[in-house]
Amino acid sequence: MTKGTSSFGKRRNKTHTLCRRCGAKAYHLQKSSCGKCGYPQKRKRKYNWSAKAKRRNTTGTGRLRHLKVVYRRFSGPTSRLTPLTFDGRTSVSSPAAEMRYSVFVAFWALLLLLPRHSAYQADAEATSNPVNPCCYLPCQHWGVCVRYGVDKYECDCTRTGYFGENCTIPEFWTRVRLLLKPSPDVAHYILTHFHWLWDIINNTFLRDILMRLVITVRSNLVPYPPTYNSKYGYLNWESMSNLSYYTRLLPPVPEDCPTPMGVKGREELPDPELLVERLLKRRTFRPDPQGTNLMFAFFAQHFTHQFFKTYNRMGLGFTKALDHGVGAGHIYGDTLDRQFQLRLHKDGKLKYQVVDGEVYPPTVKDAPIRMNYPSWIPPEKTFAIGQEMFGIIPGLTLYATLWLREHNRVCDILKAEHPTWDDEQLFQTSRLIIIGETIKIVIEEYVQQLSGYLLNLKFDPAMLFSTQFQYGNRIALEFSQLYHWHPLMPDRFLVDGDEVPYEQFLYNTSFLFHYGPDKMVDAFSRQPAGQIGGGHNVPAVLTDVAVRTMKESRHLRLQSFNEYRKRFNLQPYTSFRHFTDNEEIARELEEFYGDIDALEYYPGLMLEKTRTGAIFGESMVEMGAPYSLKGLLGNPICSPEYWKPSTFGGKVGFDLVNSATLKNLVCHNTKTCPYVAFSVPKEAQSQSPGSKGRADEL
Repeated sequence: MTKGTSSFGKRRNKTHTLCRRCGAKAYHLQKSSCGKCGYPQKRKRKYNWSAKAKRRNTTGTGRLRHLKVVYRRFSGPTSRLTPLTFDGRTSVSSPAAEMRYSVFVAFWALLLLLPRHSAYQADAEATSNPVNPCCYLPCQHWGVCVRYGVDKYECDCTRTGYFGENCTIPEFWTRVRLLLKPSPDVAHYILTHFHWLWDIINNTFLRDILMRLVITVRSNLVPYPPTYNSKYGYLNWESMSNLSYYTRLLPPVPEDCPTPMGVKGREELPDPELLVERLLKRRTFRPDPQGTNLMFAFFAQHFTHQFFKTYNRMGLGFTKALDHGVGAGHIYGDTLDRQFQLRLHKDGKLKYQVVDGEVYPPTVKDAPIRMNYPSWIPPEKTFAIGQEMFGIIPGLTLYATLWLREHNRVCDILKAEHPTWDDEQLFQTSRLIIIGETIKIVIEEYVQQLSGYLLNLKFDPAMLFSTQFQYGNRIALEFSQLYHWHPLMPDRFLVDGDEVPYEQFLYNTSFLFHYGPDKMVDAFSRQPAGQIGGGHNVPAVLTDVAVRTMKESRHLRLQSFNEYRKRFNLQPYTSFRHFTDNEEIARELEEFYGDIDALEYYPGLMLEKTRTGAIFGESMVEMGAPYSLKGLLGNPICSPEYWKPSTFGGKVGFDLVNSATLKNLVCHNTKTCPYVAFSVPKEAQSQSPGSKGRADEL
């Protein structure tokens, strides 16, 4: 008898003996012979049916276990295979029965051994073209996705404050910071309410503390040295050192992804012309409820085009503005050759022409530089300006005239203070003063108007000297895309009682001479600009610019709007109705994109619901402010080595920088001192139909 273990039926795993002659199971081990046939001889053997079945699997016979029939080779005289039934007893065999049994077994063996072609084929198709795992954008909180092999990835969470497979688990101090930090909406509400509180703060040392906090927290969201560019989606020396590229905050979407936004959304993005026509094109002019005016709109365009100079001749993603910041290249030119032609080479001044007793920029005939004018305008009627595009709109030539006059005025002041200085030193020092005046006006008046904060913003580089701060800047592609604020422009311009349509405003070189800077400043300061956010407010004549912007972002594979919100520590939107409070826009976006995570960056900024009584939505503020503050206060003149009186020609020059205002810029360089500000007069603002929310808020 053989000792073994059964794997079938209710008696599974019980110890039994097997009769060597008949194969019967005897469960009484104390018996000395088989209880069925009386065979006296016993041969103990460990018999594990499970192990036997596993061995059969290697030859394919293991597939027949569900038939509950096994084979036993006996060592008796017949020495043949005898089928055993479930209870282990020998079945009655006959040639016909054995034939039927053999056919039955062969049929099931053939059926079970056939390959499952459809399943294997599906698996092969699934593995032949695996999706790049980084297309899923799995790494959160600034984590970097690194692809391994074909379908594996790893998230580098170094110094993100998070850990885990996808950088989603906050560290202890990150949890504490998130617990104490107010949401952007709460912070904005506090900064735009409680007049009595801010009256106290603005007149105490708390103003400097809060200003330092605002600058450092915002600036830390922008990495420096720069990281990616439009050619490289990974860190390398070329993307860091090549100034010809715009930098990138987020790497491009991998080229081998199933959809333009990785794996979300449809395989094709909507027609940009159709999207602009339905969602961005103006129906009726909608003024900014904050009271922003055209003086602000033209200042924004004039100021930013010193570092937003996309160089399409080299390709998308390139820039001609190699200063990557506030260097006043829009006044002096972005190359030494252009600067040489614009300079008078006497007393540090710039060339100019005098018309009716007033100073204006020189003509291209007097300063032979390339300007983008239509061929039908003669050279003697064109202006030679540092930025070649500033001849397009009279509002830009107005600011070019004001800064030209200011530069030459500063040169006269420095000449009187330092009579021994030569032309070169007067020019270079005056340029530093102009840069300082620009930054001060931008922070204390321009950004102040945009933010709507009751905290009085302050330009004082010295407040950062005791903190860690990176001096230097690189302009990002995302910042360039963000700054397409064409909804600011009206459909017509009101100057001195005249109504000028936009089409007649473009390339009108006689406009500045006809009205003069004084009347233009007064008119632009009183005319409201348009609201940027909310959709349906881009002038019809500028819709082609919006289309080109969308095409550029697609060509350069910008990540989705929600991915950028997460990068700036904002909660991603969960639906289009969460994104906008306009049902029509939500429905159209659903039709165009199908998934909120597939919404593009530029349309997201322009169509997002605006804050109550504000010029645009949450994302524009939270994404634009870090770029602005980092670029302004990261300027070399704000560093400890530069920020001192001697840099600006002594106390006189230093005082010019510290006392700079928009009003001083205008009133020191015009005959009269017209009304000038970045917002319309309060009486006009209170009468505006869109100002109710802002009046309640402030």
